[in-house]
Amino acid sequence: MAQFFQHDKALVESEHIGEGSRVWAFAHILPGARVGRECNICDYVFIENDVVVGDRVTVKCGVQLWDGVTLEDDVFVGPNATFTNDPFPRSKQFLSSDTLKRTVVRKGASIGANATILPGITIGERAMVGAGAVVNRNVPPEAIVVGNPAQIIAYAGVPRQVPQPDRVTKASKTETDVPGVNLYSLPGVEDMRGALTFAEVDSHIPFPVKRFFLVYAVSNKEIRGEHAHHTLEQFLICVHGSCSVIADDGRTRREFRLDSPSKGLHLPSKVWSVQYKHSPDAVLLALASDKYDAKDYIRDYNEFRRVVGVEA
Repeated sequence: MAQFFQHDKALVESEHIGEGSRVWAFAHILPGARVGRECNICDYVFIENDVVVGDRVTVKCGVQLWDGVTLEDDVFVGPNATFTNDPFPRSKQFLSSDTLKRTVVRKGASIGANATILPGITIGERAMVGAGAVVNRNVPPEAIVVGNPAQIIAYAGVPRQVPQPDRVTKASKTETDVPGVNLYSLPGVEDMRGALTFAEVDSHIPFPVKRFFLVYAVSNKEIRGEHAHHTLEQFLICVHGSCSVIADDGRTRREFRLDSPSKGLHLPSKVWSVQYKHSPDAVLLALASDKYDAKDYIRDYNEFRRVVGVEA
């Protein structure tokens, strides 16, 4: 006897439906599909053979999950969201394994109503895709994306920003609630000739500088960073234009807007950082505590959480 609920108007051909799941009217699940425990498959959902649905997944009305789609545990898919699996479809053309592009929605992610997910995309853990978004590239964990093409506008768990003063003349240091991450207002002089700001090692920059690099000509839709360091420290100043920086120690995540050459952000080691929302003229200066070393990078977010002692 089936240990899941099946509406009398639903067609369930698969024998792999998890305990406690519910399949509602006019849903159709093909024989090869796998659906986990405690899922909610709503009206008019179609699930093809090569589809894997994890536990506690909700798929709202009108969604079609085609071959090559994987939804991990605790995923939410809104009404009429569209998944694709062929980057170059043609009528009556057989979709081979070479043509099919697998799409993966990682655990805890949410897909808004009427969103379109292009083939071969990975939506990161706990990411949120806004209603109507067209996603044509991978979405990082925790990111919130909207629009066509979808762009990152925020990160989950980041509270609303408090605007900072545009210009300051007195040096100050503000400790944030991300341990070790400090926001500096750098000293400056402003008169009729223009403005000048400066920083000194030890007084304002809390480590000896051994390297600098500049990041510029970054499209607003692009993101930079997405890594942490085992030992390297950085001091970031947006010397022209503006950009936003996410600082995350694995427990607390905050966003900082760098929009003046008189603002500096100290990122210690073992802090995950993302830079995004670049203005077209943004130039980001990064002062580093050591020379480049590829082995010092932590590029996988789940590995980073393990390094800092937080369960992934």
